Amino acid sequence: MAGSIAASAFLPGSPAPAAAVPPKSVLGERPDSLDVRGIAAKPGSSSSSSAAALRAGKTRTHAAIPKVNGGSSALADPEHDTMSSSSSSSAAPRTFYNQLPDWSMLLAAITTIFLAAEKQWTLLDWKPKRPDMLTDTFGFGRMIHEGLMFRQNFSIRSYEIGADRTASIETLMNHLQETALNHVKSAGLLGDGFGSTPEMSKRDLFWVVSQMQAIVERYPCWGDTVEVDTWVGAHGKNGMRRDWHIRDSVTGHTILKATSKWVMMHKLTRRLARIPDEVRTEIEPYFFEHASIVDEDNRKLPKLPDIEGANVAKYVRTGLTPRWADLDINQHVNNVKYIGWILESAPISILEKHELASIVLDYKRECGRDSVLQSHTTVYTDCNKHSGQTTLHCEHLLCLESGPTIVKARTMWRPKGTRPQENIIPSSS
Repeated sequence: MAGSIAASAFLPGSPAPAAAVPPKSVLGERPDSLDVRGIAAKPGSSSSSSAAALRAGKTRTHAAIPKVNGGSSALADPEHDTMSSSSSSSAAPRTFYNQLPDWSMLLAAITTIFLAAEKQWTLLDWKPKRPDMLTDTFGFGRMIHEGLMFRQNFSIRSYEIGADRTASIETLMNHLQETALNHVKSAGLLGDGFGSTPEMSKRDLFWVVSQMQAIVERYPCWGDTVEVDTWVGAHGKNGMRRDWHIRDSVTGHTILKATSKWVMMHKLTRRLARIPDEVRTEIEPYFFEHASIVDEDNRKLPKLPDIEGANVAKYVRTGLTPRWADLDINQHVNNVKYIGWILESAPISILEKHELASIVLDYKRECGRDSVLQSHTTVYTDCNKHSGQTTLHCEHLLCLESGPTIVKARTMWRPKGTRPQENIIPSSS
């Protein structure tokens, strides 16, 4: 008796047996007359009262479950948790911000990528291999000699070299033209035309080259940096002279010297014009009387010779037509393109074994988009009695198929591998 009383003091009594539930009519269903507690519902009770009773019972059940350490209840109520989560989800509307990804993970991924890239960057050796690689080859040059001379550097690109791994004559000529235009731009004299000053643009005038001479002492290679100096001076009453000097920016060795003569042409009439006084006032302050080529080749270029002999050979290339890319802003063929057409008729044996040492060009008329041209080359073979080397000089004629002459030229060639005496001229700032 005493043992049973002690046991009843520590152990609660067994719960009352649940009310008997009549068998369901259909599997998974319950009679409509029973509520969730197994008590028969009154026939007249509404669905709202049943729902209220259900919520009250769940609340009492959840409150009766003890809490651990002041936290949430130790026993989970799946049905209550489901109702709470559904109510909380319905309370928080879906917005654009809620649908965005976890920004902390995204920032962590970006930081990881940047740290890995920084580590790879520090492992690379970006130290230049040659001092000339430090040269700013993308600049527009600068004025030197108190604003009377313009200087610009160029790096020889891979697409500017030829089959012999050196820069072509067209590449060097393009550098001459580029520095001439940048000189006008740096001086503040660039109008709306191609190298025209503001006063020239008002009068529809532009410059055209009439003569040019270039002496090539050596050809730069891929990756070399060349330094180009250019300046202008007076030539007669209605002309202008422009000179260039190209040297290696590292060694100072002369690469090319060139001089040219320019005249004015009217854009509408396509005829030569005199230099107006207003234009002369613009350009005279920039004249610098210094010749890059002392001994100019002033020999008159003959017409296409009809000479037959053992040391003379003739070559002709026909059907040459300009492309749209060959035209400049003045709607005529760029003067550098003529050099390529002139060399089109030169025999391949000369191009393979010799290199161009000098060229003289005499421009007679402009070439338009619809022109069809012929290139004539006459090769003269000379033998140097002192060195025993065979040198070549050629007479060239570029003309329209209808007859008029476009350009006359003379070229001198030397065997590849031979170099003239190098003149080292230090750069002057």
